[in-house]
Amino acid sequence: MSIRLSKAAAAVASAALLAASLTGCKSDSAESFLAEARQYQQKGDNKAAVIQLKNALEKNPDDAEARFLLAQLSLEMDDPLTADKEVRRAIALKYDEAKTMPVLARALAQQGKYQDVLDATDKVAQTADVLAQRGSAYLGLGKGDEAKAAFDAALAKQANHADALAGLSRYAAMQKDWALAQQLVDQAIAADGKNVNAWQLKGDLQRAQNKPQEAMAAYQQVLKLKPGHRTAHLEQAELNIAAGKYDAAQADIDAARKNGANGGLIAYNQALLDFSRDKMKDAQANLLKVMQAAPNHMPSVLLSGAVALNLGQLEQAEKHLRKYVEWNPGNVYARKMLVSTLLKARQPTEAETFLAPVLKDGKADASLFELAGEAAMLQQQPAKASKYFEQAIAQEPKRGSVHVALGLAKLAQGDRAGGAAELETAMKLAPASLDAGATLVRVQTSTGDYDKALASVALLEKVHPNSPVLHNLKGGAYLGKKDAKAARASFGAALAADATYFPAAANLAQLDLQDKNPAAAKQRFETILQKDGKNAEAMAALAEIALTEGDKPKATAWLEKAVAGQPDALAPALKLGEHYINLGTPQKALTLLGKYAPANPANPQLLDVQGRAQLANKDAPGAIETFSKLVSVEPKSGAAHLRLATAEMQRKNPAAAGEALKKAIAVEPAFLQAYLAQAELAAGQRNYDAALATVRQVQQRFPQSPVGQLLEGDLWMQQNKPAQALKPYEAAFAIAPTAPMLMKLGKALQAGGKGAEAERRVAAWRRQHPDEPLSAMYVAENHIAAKQYRQAITELEAVLKKVPDNLVALNNLAWAYQQEKDARALPTAEKAYQLAGKNPMVMDTLGWMLVEQGNTARGLPLLQEAAKLAPEAGDIRLHLAQGLHKAGDKTNARKELEYLTNGKSNAQQEEARSLLKLL
Repeated sequence: MSIRLSKAAAAVASAALLAASLTGCKSDSAESFLAEARQYQQKGDNKAAVIQLKNALEKNPDDAEARFLLAQLSLEMDDPLTADKEVRRAIALKYDEAKTMPVLARALAQQGKYQDVLDATDKVAQTADVLAQRGSAYLGLGKGDEAKAAFDAALAKQANHADALAGLSRYAAMQKDWALAQQLVDQAIAADGKNVNAWQLKGDLQRAQNKPQEAMAAYQQVLKLKPGHRTAHLEQAELNIAAGKYDAAQADIDAARKNGANGGLIAYNQALLDFSRDKMKDAQANLLKVMQAAPNHMPSVLLSGAVALNLGQLEQAEKHLRKYVEWNPGNVYARKMLVSTLLKARQPTEAETFLAPVLKDGKADASLFELAGEAAMLQQQPAKASKYFEQAIAQEPKRGSVHVALGLAKLAQGDRAGGAAELETAMKLAPASLDAGATLVRVQTSTGDYDKALASVALLEKVHPNSPVLHNLKGGAYLGKKDAKAARASFGAALAADATYFPAAANLAQLDLQDKNPAAAKQRFETILQKDGKNAEAMAALAEIALTEGDKPKATAWLEKAVAGQPDALAPALKLGEHYINLGTPQKALTLLGKYAPANPANPQLLDVQGRAQLANKDAPGAIETFSKLVSVEPKSGAAHLRLATAEMQRKNPAAAGEALKKAIAVEPAFLQAYLAQAELAAGQRNYDAALATVRQVQQRFPQSPVGQLLEGDLWMQQNKPAQALKPYEAAFAIAPTAPMLMKLGKALQAGGKGAEAERRVAAWRRQHPDEPLSAMYVAENHIAAKQYRQAITELEAVLKKVPDNLVALNNLAWAYQQEKDARALPTAEKAYQLAGKNPMVMDTLGWMLVEQGNTARGLPLLQEAAKLAPEAGDIRLHLAQGLHKAGDKTNARKELEYLTNGKSNAQQEEARSLLKLL
């Protein structure tokens, strides 16, 4: 009867036969196991040899030769710990010192215990093998002279000793004597062609001399001699990565992993491959494994910095790259990456500190000068930047990116011709470069050279025939030529090339809005979202349209959706934060932006919005702290110093505010807003002489601007001196004959008793500009002041036909309707409130209207909020007092009235006194 084995039984039987072949086929004495181990070793089966040696030692633990052979094999299998343990036991068993000491030295060296190597071999026979190992230990300790002496001594005892020759080769390489190093390693291989370490050294030398093919051949020889070599596969992997042979590199890494290579080295090489394949998240995950086990593995520190930079994690990138540059200050590649990181984080002054050493030593290359130029440009120093860019071009005249940068620097200095010339050079140097050409087209368009811009686009289209960027730029040039039809066609072509190309959609939407077609504008962005549901730019654009339509909840929903779609992106969060501030909910902005601060501690945009949110939240100390950080990040920014001054003003610290404004003007002498704030600060302290001195500076520095004259007129009006205000207002109107200037002039004429002249000037203006709404609003305000409400209504209704959502016109019309007992008053006030939100004047109109109609439950909170927002507005405080009186709250009504009667003179005092008497 035949017997059939199941698969499981067959597997068990096979395992038993294998075990028998290893242990039971011959005598089971220690000597037989040792003999079999030697046979397996000769066949190259080290694993089987190790098994037999362990069997031998189980039979005879004091077999010194078995211990020694196990130590040797453990070294070959890259297990220095076992080798160390076994060779020490062989030494204790009095095995031949000439054989054991070199093995012990190698085991210690592989563990990085170089001093232990020297200590262990100090008092033993100084054979050639021992001396060679001592030389390697000295090299490991950085003692080159002692190492050379040891290697020379080894060669004196045994000419052509392979390890000694290899050691001298490493010493020569440390001295940068590549020719000698190569000669010596070749001698080592000639002396012992099977010396794995010599072949590996040869590969390392070839790599160091940028000879990848020769290095690869050497590593392949290593693997031929020792197929299970753990690091040669990884060396090959790095060569294949550099050559772009990513599949081969992955195969090498997998082989190294199979052979049991060090897990940290495998993770590092895998990260390097992931980085090269643009798999940044995977690379970061592998680097984390390395850094957890070996936080000071500097190649991983450097790669971690590069990965973080690519992921936009600037704080992490800066931390890693700083650490690496401190460890290896001479590594220019790492220094460049650190400087690039600092520039991306908008820390140009810090970037300059890391550039300074390499710029001073006279060895800076073009890319370093280019980085220095970028740092200067970020600090608004285009002249300084130009010098750096010119130095870069002197070294690399055909470096197109620097010509682009120099062109922009010249444009920033007002040199349009020079700037355009540099951009044209960049385009000629790299006709296929879309960046250089596109920059030139933008400059030509901005300077009104529309035909030149179209000609440049035509040249670029030969290389990039269906580029959405070029279609969009062409559309911009056509818009400049007032050819809306051609512009629309170009923008449409851009979207045909890339349906999600936002700039073209935005341009078409703008044209739609100009044509009073908001539905079409919305559809542009909704189409993008159908293709890319997380496109934050499209959602922000839809939010803008919602705002123009007065739909704040919808705008909020779009901006919040944009943040939810890209939770790690800062730009959508900044837009939402700004929106929250505009809605009057700054705490929401602070809560949102606080999540992004840890990853972006020095981001100027984030600091700016955070500080403004703190100001809106009445947290002046917090805003001062935030804007102080902003100033440290951007010390050359006048706007940053102005922000700090604004916060100091809110904290009622005029001295500190004044100092901040002086710095703003010092770093940016042409920063007009700083002068205006300085004049406002002085005027607020009733220091009109100082304010006027600032105004004179504005007039001298900006003679073609009406601002200085306008500001002087305002200062005289604040002092109730309309006669003195007339001359500067006339001068402002002469420079810029616009409706706002005329309104200022008209009010000064009226205040100076020249009402008829004011009416004549305004009437003449209206005849020349019949569709201009501001003058009609000015006339309406005069009618309201004269209690001529019907005439005011006529004017304001005409304005709103032209500008339906004009907030001031709506608010004034609601007031005029109310005075005429017109039922349209409340709906008009409600519309104004929906548009304005937290505007105290609008809240006052609606709140007082509701109170007059008996709805104090809704009207009073509006008046109270308006009084908080504008505490100095007497008419609002009077309405609040009257509302409280109507609601039966006489105590608080009396407080409001006493505030009005005891305060500085105002138009409401008489009415307040009368009501106070009634109470």
